[in-house]
Amino acid sequence: MWDWFISFLYQILAFLAGLVGDWGLAIIVLTFIIRLILTPLTLGSTKSSARMQALQPKMKEIQERYADNPQRMNEEMQKFYSENKFNPLGGCLPLLLQMPVFFALFSVLRDSLPVEAHFFGILDSLSQSVAGALASGGIAGAWVFIVLDIAFGLLTFLPMYLNSANSSAEQRSQTLIMGVVMAAMMVWFGWNVPVGVLLYYDTSAAWGVIQQLFITNKVMESVRQKEAARVANQVVVDVVRKEKKARPHKKN
Repeated sequence: MWDWFISFLYQILAFLAGLVGDWGLAIIVLTFIIRLILTPLTLGSTKSSARMQALQPKMKEIQERYADNPQRMNEEMQKFYSENKFNPLGGCLPLLLQMPVFFALFSVLRDSLPVEAHFFGILDSLSQSVAGALASGGIAGAWVFIVLDIAFGLLTFLPMYLNSANSSAEQRSQTLIMGVVMAAMMVWFGWNVPVGVLLYYDTSAAWGVIQQLFITNKVMESVRQKEAARVANQVVVDVVRKEKKARPHKKN
């Protein structure tokens, strides 16, 4: 099944390369197609993340209340998820769907790409890594490869930085530290992968950042406000229901 998927992806790339006249441009076009297909899921993931942020105080309250009883805490959290129709893993779906393409593209560029495959005059070989380009051509021949690898790290960090804007000071600090670590790991990983993979990821991540700046933030703010209002109304209703009413006195 995996070999079939790799072959299928290669055929799509070869078709696009024949259509646009360049393998690097074909990777960019493929990235746009994948991101367009995943846009509905991405928006769903955005709404899920916004709901999670709005529900976070209530979730923290449950965790603190049942801190000494993990089993009861788990039961209450499951009940909370069910009542609010919330899936804590919903925000991961678009990323999980992109991972097979990422690794399959790695195999295609490493094993199946023609030797002459390039990205116009910018990258002379899409199957070569940053390390390979630096070894064969020095800084002068590898600087574009290095820039793409650094962008790989920066575009990993930037979404986490933007997402932390509405978090508490403690959460923001933790997120930024994690973002720096992740960025460093991505630069290290990108050093030895085919540069075509970096081209794919950088294009996809840049799309994500632009989408977040102009669409995602507006969607998240709208969902957060609606969810906060719904939770507040739900609390008011619960309080009213639990309020004891005075019993009418019997007449003698």
